[in-house]
Amino acid sequence: MIEYGRGTKLIKGGSPPSEEIKPLTNPIYQTTAFLFDSAEEVQRYAEGRSNAYLYSRYENPTSLAVASTIAELEGAEAALLFSSGMAATATTFLTFLKSGDEIVCSTDVYGGTTLLLSSLLEGLGVQVRFVTPKELCEPEKILSSSSRLVWFESPANPTLRCLDVRAIARACRKQKILSVVDNTFATPLNQQPLVFGVDLCMHSASKYLNGHSDVTAGVIAGRDELVDQVRTTRKLLGTVLDPVAAYALGRGLKTLEVRVERHNKNAMEVARFLDGDSRVKSVSYPGLPGHPDYELAAAQMNSFGGVVCLELDGGLDRVSRFFDRLEVFKRAVSLGGVESLCSLPVLTSHWGQSSESLRRAGVTAGMARLSVGLEDVQDLIADLDQALDSN
Repeated sequence: MIEYGRGTKLIKGGSPPSEEIKPLTNPIYQTTAFLFDSAEEVQRYAEGRSNAYLYSRYENPTSLAVASTIAELEGAEAALLFSSGMAATATTFLTFLKSGDEIVCSTDVYGGTTLLLSSLLEGLGVQVRFVTPKELCEPEKILSSSSRLVWFESPANPTLRCLDVRAIARACRKQKILSVVDNTFATPLNQQPLVFGVDLCMHSASKYLNGHSDVTAGVIAGRDELVDQVRTTRKLLGTVLDPVAAYALGRGLKTLEVRVERHNKNAMEVARFLDGDSRVKSVSYPGLPGHPDYELAAAQMNSFGGVVCLELDGGLDRVSRFFDRLEVFKRAVSLGGVESLCSLPVLTSHWGQSSESLRRAGVTAGMARLSVGLEDVQDLIADLDQALDSN
C-alpha cells in the first residue's frame, strides 16, 4: 500500500487510474500486458466481444489513438502503426502476396523498397515486375492476370515524378488488383490518395508525420477489411510500434499543418532559385511549371511538398564538392524534419543498384536531394548559393 499525501486515502499500487482522471494529452501505456479480472473476461476478449487489451504486440491504447488520428487525416476507415516504413511495407507485401503472385512496382520508388522486392520477395516466389512511370501512364495496358498488387510513389523518391493516382486506382479496381501508394513525400495534407480510389496508403512516419527526426515509424491506412488483414500479419511478425515512439509520433502530428505549410513555402522558393541558376543542370520539383508532371501534380495535390532534387554536371565528383560545402543544410539521410538536409541518392537510398536500375529509376550520379526545412529561406538560399561555387 502506498500513501499519497497527508490525510488522503491509501491507494493500492498497480490500480488503474480513476475514470475521473482526464488527461489533456494522449498518455503512454508503457506496458507489455493488460490485466483481466476473470477467465470469463479473457474469453470475451478472445471471442471478439470485448474492447479490452491483451498484449501490446497486438494493440496498445497509445498506438491506437495515434493511428486513429492518421486515419482521419488520410480519410481512411482505419490505420496501423509499424516500427518503420519498411516494416509497414514488408508486412503489407506478406499479407497480400504469395508464391506465384505478381507485384507491379514503379521503378521510381525508394531504393529500400526495390531491394526488399528483389532480395526478399523474389526469393519467396513472388514475381516482381518493375515498370517505368511512362508505362504506368497507361496502367490498364501493363496489368496481367497474375498481377495482385501495384505499388507506386507520387511524388517519387528522389526524382519527384508524379503518377496519375486516379488512373492507377481506376485500372486496378477494374481488374480487382490491390493498389498501394507510398504517400510519404506528399503527406495527407498535400495529397489524399484514398479519396482518388487507392486501396491502401503507406507512410514512413519517420518523416513529415513525426517531423522532428527522432522517431522511426511506419503507417498503413485504408479500408477496414484490408487493414484488418494487415493487422493479423503484423501481430504474427511483431512489426508493431512501441508506445513511447507512438506517443512522440502523436505529438509531432499536432504541428503537422503548420510545419507542412512552411515546408511547402520554403521548398517552392528554393526550387525557383535553383531553377534560375545556370550552375544547376536541372531541378525537379512538382510545383515548377517546367516539371514534366506539373499539370498532373496541380490537379491531384493541394501543394507540392518540401523535397527538391537538383542535378549538377560533372557527376558524383561535382555534386560531392557541392555537398561538402553546405553549412545550413545538414549532410544526412532521411527527410521531413524541421531541419534542412541534403543527401546523395547514389550513396544512400539507391546505393548498390546496377547502372541499369538507376537509369530506369531516373537517378543519376550528379543528383542531390534536398529536404527543405523550416529555417529562414534566405539563409537556405544563401547556403546553396555558396555551395554551388565549388569547382
